[in-house]
Amino acid sequence: MYVRTPRLEIYPERITANAKSVIDACHTHGGTVACVTKVTCAHPAVVHAFELGGADMIADSRITNLMSMANTGIGLPLMLLRIPAPSRAADVVRCADVTLNSSLQTIQLLSEAAQFLKKRHQVIVMVDVGDLREGLWPDKAIEVVKAACRLPDIDVIGLGCNLACYGGVVPSVENMNALIGIRDTCRKETGLELATLSGCNSSSLPLLASGKMPKEINHFRLGESIVLGRNVLDRSPWPGTRQDTFRMVAEVVEVERKPSVPIGDRGQNAFGETCEFEDRGVRMRAILNLGRQDVVVDGIEPEMQGITVLGGSSDHLILDVEDADQAVRVGDELAFYPGYGALLALSTSPYVQKVVMRG
Repeated sequence: MYVRTPRLEIYPERITANAKSVIDACHTHGGTVACVTKVTCAHPAVVHAFELGGADMIADSRITNLMSMANTGIGLPLMLLRIPAPSRAADVVRCADVTLNSSLQTIQLLSEAAQFLKKRHQVIVMVDVGDLREGLWPDKAIEVVKAACRLPDIDVIGLGCNLACYGGVVPSVENMNALIGIRDTCRKETGLELATLSGCNSSSLPLLASGKMPKEINHFRLGESIVLGRNVLDRSPWPGTRQDTFRMVAEVVEVERKPSVPIGDRGQNAFGETCEFEDRGVRMRAILNLGRQDVVVDGIEPEMQGITVLGGSSDHLILDVEDADQAVRVGDELAFYPGYGALLALSTSPYVQKVVMRG
């Protein structure tokens, strides 16, 4: 079978092995894991790899992705990661079993939708413990939990927080204990068990691995640490995982010797950027058949040694191949390992073929 370029190769067996390694550590701690599919647009092969790896729940930030998974008859609970938009309350209740919320108004709309659809809907109330993305300020959590627990067909199952996203705040014993303290206060005020404490995303793994994660934190939302085998705090390889789970392949459409600095007066490029260029003399350059519409060009690592990614336009990736281990010719396929942002773009681009690789 002819497989065209550009393409994203997916290695599900490797993702399953990563999932088992990471999820086992969370289970040993006594926690459950929501595996996050958003970076691959909930590709079925990745979802299945998570299932085989021991996922307790599947999470995604896009309603469309959750709908597609719900329609496949997946046996695991589904969680919406992104705070629900009020206008999509009915769609959210149809496709998600659990949502993360920080607005009582939205929870009220979810309640109305749940009553109409004759479903119960589970809610985790998000609290901001310092990263300044989503979440109620701690002094407002009690009143929201109190009001939400009285709504029909709504089960407030616990509290959660998000870290290391907007503000880059690292999970610590202190901010985890802050979440526990807020939960304990809400328990006293409401009588609810609030058994689930969702202690953030893949950034929580170093704290877990150190043995310092409080036992009360018992729910983890994990994506990059599994799909790419990375410690998201510094992007180093996570112990016991592989990093070759995805491979981007593009085709060489031009190879020419050219100067390394553009010639003539220069203004901004097509993306409004003013670029600086290092004068390395005349070099062999290659152009590939994908660009910034498809991938984050500074988020890919060439598989072949000696290749340097210079940049890209909307439709072309530009490389320095002067020092490549092998001669590069028109028609050759070159492979790259994508980082998180690059994988997200590749998965989202309709112009990149997704190919499941076995073995």
